Amino acid sequence: MNKASIEKQTQIIHCLVEGNSIRATERITSTHRDTIMRLMVRVGNACQILSDEKLQQLNCKRIQVDEIWTYVKKKQRHMTSSDDPGQIGDMWTFVAIDADTKLIPAYKVGKRDIYTAQEFMNDLSGRLINRVQISSDALRAYVEATEQAFGTDVDYGQIVKSYEAEPVGPGRYSPPKVANTKKTTIKGDPDINHISTSYIERQNLTMRMSIRRFTRLTNAFSKKLENLKAAVSLHFSYYNFVRIHRTLRVTPAMEAGIESRIWNLSDLVEMAN
Repeated sequence: MNKASIEKQTQIIHCLVEGNSIRATERITSTHRDTIMRLMVRVGNACQILSDEKLQQLNCKRIQVDEIWTYVKKKQRHMTSSDDPGQIGDMWTFVAIDADTKLIPAYKVGKRDIYTAQEFMNDLSGRLINRVQISSDALRAYVEATEQAFGTDVDYGQIVKSYEAEPVGPGRYSPPKVANTKKTTIKGDPDINHISTSYIERQNLTMRMSIRRFTRLTNAFSKKLENLKAAVSLHFSYYNFVRIHRTLRVTPAMEAGIESRIWNLSDLVEMAN
């Protein structure tokens, strides 16, 4: 891949961040899928370093957090005793979004447990310089993880949604309708009007549309955990630094004041080279 031009590499990465699969990208760019995968992992790993360096000393005021499901190699119900549960099976990506700038300040790929939640919250708290309001759903791991990462220096509220019975018949793939919601103060003094997960749930949709291995009801999935982590890092760097947010009309990184210009996708590719 080092012999390919930056333009060719950029074309490949552009296909991937716009939701194309590895094989679709192979057909579009006439590049072998193994080459595409190696490039994606290399650029994705570089994007992780970029996020670690750039997303520091952030002045976020309202953060929403959530976790989104996918899997590596096989779904959890197909796991056997010989499988390594730390490397394959159901995986969750914990994500935080700034409700004002739409920046993604932190994310973490792992299991849906207290250990991943703590790593995620520790990472988030280490990037912030001010007291913040955090909103989440009712996942119990968030309570302990937030306490451990922020102590008393946080305003934390949960929004709990109750759903109607799941649809049956032709509508069985439709999401259940929300019957009612309840907002609860967990710690500090959060503004009840801003206890919400609307923006992070919209980001979940963006991920499912933009990262092919997150698209449900398909045979697109990660074969290795390192590939999943690289794809997630690539997505968030593209989202934060390159893609213009329709509402903001700039990138989230510019809105947050950590960048003065819109990055080109080729910047990410050149950074990896």
